[in-house]
This record gives sequence, structure tokens and C-alpha cells, in this order.
Amino acid sequence: MAEGARRHGFPVEVARFEDWEPGDRTFDAVVAGQTWHWVDPVAGAAKAMRVLRPGGRLALFWNTVKPSAEAAATFAAVYRRAAPSLPFDPWAGADPYRTVVEAASAGLDDPEVWRFAWEREYTRDAWLDQVPTAGGHHLLPPAELAALLRGLAEVTPDRFAMPYETVVVTATRG
Repeated sequence: MAEGARRHGFPVEVARFEDWEPGDRTFDAVVAGQTWHWVDPVAGAAKAMRVLRPGGRLALFWNTVKPSAEAAATFAAVYRRAAPSLPFDPWAGADPYRTVVEAASAGLDDPEVWRFAWEREYTRDAWLDQVPTAGGHHLLPPAELAALLRGLAEVTPDRFAMPYETVVVTATRG
């Protein structure tokens, strides 16, 4: 991503957010999309508040699937059978980002949590193409990933709508 940004003329600094040195710079916003779970929630929130100007906003975004209970159970059965080494069950809870949201909110003053429902239409092939890009799937041995995709192909309809929810944790520096 950094190289792509550089190619388009954007200055890039590469560091863990907690270790990054802003110098004397301050910002109107700190925004993280789908990434804050990699940041130490306490140190990250403190750093964000330190670099925000008064009135500046921290906004942390995640998208999470919200399948029907039946679809979640069907997918979970395939995961248990085909991908036993995955260190988590992506279909285990109704709100998989709840703990991330709680951790991110804990280090902030007066955080707000916003939720937005939406859905995306998929073909089976489009769904199977995106499965390996979801967090943690890169940890699967190739044979398990292949078995997982075969198993999901067997239970995924030709076309379907997957409900999602975008979750935002936001706070403003006073």
C-alpha cells in the first residue's frame, strides 16, 4: 500500500502507529479502516488524541458480515470440518468485532459507536474469491484453504445477498 501511495505522489511514513513519531505535527483527523485491531488499543488511542488538534476526530471503521443464523451455521460447519487450524471461528458470534470495538473505545474520552447496515450481492465465485482475503485466512495451510473453498462452494448459492454492518468508533478531542 505504501508503494502504491508513493507512486501516486503521496508522502508515506512506515511505522507501527504506536511507535510513529509525528514530530510537532497535529491533524484534523486520524482514520483507520479495517486495521485498528493491529494497534494496541490503549497506546493507539493515547497517540491519536496526542496528534489530534482540538476538535479533531478519531474514526475507526470495521465491516462485518451479518448472515442469517442458518447461513452462519452452515458456513461454521464447513469451517470446523475443513479449516481446523484457523485460530478463531469467524461465524461464532453475532458481533465478531464487539471486543475490538470495546477495546478501542476504552482508551477514549466519550467515544461514540455508530452502526450502519448494508448488503452486497455476490455470485458464488465472487464470494469464494474474497474468502481468502479475510483476516486470519492467510494462516491456513494451502491444503486446508483449498478444502475450505471446496466446502464453501458446495453450500454457497449461485447468487445471494450478504448482509453487512459497518461499525465506527469515533471520538473528538476536546
